[in-house]
Amino acid sequence: MSQSFNQDDDAGKVLIADQHAAGRLDAWLAGALAGELSRSRIKALIEGGDISINGVPAKEAKQKIHPGDRIEIVMPEPEDAEPQGEDIPLDVLYEDDDLIVLVKPAGLVVHPGAGNWTGTLVNALIHHCGESLSGIGGVKRPGIVHRLDKETSGVMVAAKTDLAHRSLSEQFADHGKTMQLERAYQAVVWGLPRPHKGTIDAALGRSSDRTRRAVRNDDAADARHAVTHYEVTARYHERPDATAIASMVVCRLETGRTHQIRVHMAHIGHPLLGDPEYGAAFRTKVNLLPEPARSVVSGFHRQALHAYLLQIVHPRSGEVMRFEADLPEDMRELISSLRI
Repeated sequence: MSQSFNQDDDAGKVLIADQHAAGRLDAWLAGALAGELSRSRIKALIEGGDISINGVPAKEAKQKIHPGDRIEIVMPEPEDAEPQGEDIPLDVLYEDDDLIVLVKPAGLVVHPGAGNWTGTLVNALIHHCGESLSGIGGVKRPGIVHRLDKETSGVMVAAKTDLAHRSLSEQFADHGKTMQLERAYQAVVWGLPRPHKGTIDAALGRSSDRTRRAVRNDDAADARHAVTHYEVTARYHERPDATAIASMVVCRLETGRTHQIRVHMAHIGHPLLGDPEYGAAFRTKVNLLPEPARSVVSGFHRQALHAYLLQIVHPRSGEVMRFEADLPEDMRELISSLRI
């Protein structure tokens, strides 16, 4: 069977039936688009009104095709699948009828998205909480009021009611300016920041790589105000010149931008150990370390960042609630090696 056709774009096709075209529409299209669309998919598109013949929507799959017919296929926008519950273990610190507080492990994506449609925290929450999870966050992220990067571990809270969702969202949007929300992170960084306690006030926006962020001028169209407060709490392999190969810092957020701590610490010359996006230029510094630290750091393949503290106001009782999570095993091993 031969036919001429034009591929307009990813949204659809236009085909012109040749002089030998005959038979059912679905059968002819299955042959014309062999390897692209199955017959069942073609039938579904016909039933959905997405295939037309000479400008008129096809009525049924068995409709006859004739030479010279112009067949247009409009591919509908893909619909996001509704997440399903999955029996993924949760490390729960606190739970009541309004909210759940847990420790997210490194490697767990918070909500479904491109490349991660299953196996996320949302899937785990749906299984654990059932229908009680707040729906304000939308189909793909029910209950989610804030997030941590996939490879960042630490304390998170999720809303189980719409009341809790609204209240917690307001607290995170306020960033502790007028409310009592508090977030603090432990990070292991290269070098020793100076001063040892300070504030990084640098707007963030998209990098040339859309998956990354970068410090931008305040007047840039996509610039968003970002402030991080940091303090050095430990130094590893100090040198006579009062520097160190690595340090532990505690970071407190005044804003909550994507990758904020990672970008800000790299901006002042002290990226996080293990950070593949913002610390790649510092990989050779591992050679400055003695064994076993050299081997441990070389094998540490995530940013050394842990959200150890979260303080919120309970949305119903008004009680100030403070939660802390110990460093995960991989970061404890990392720090132990650096102390030797």
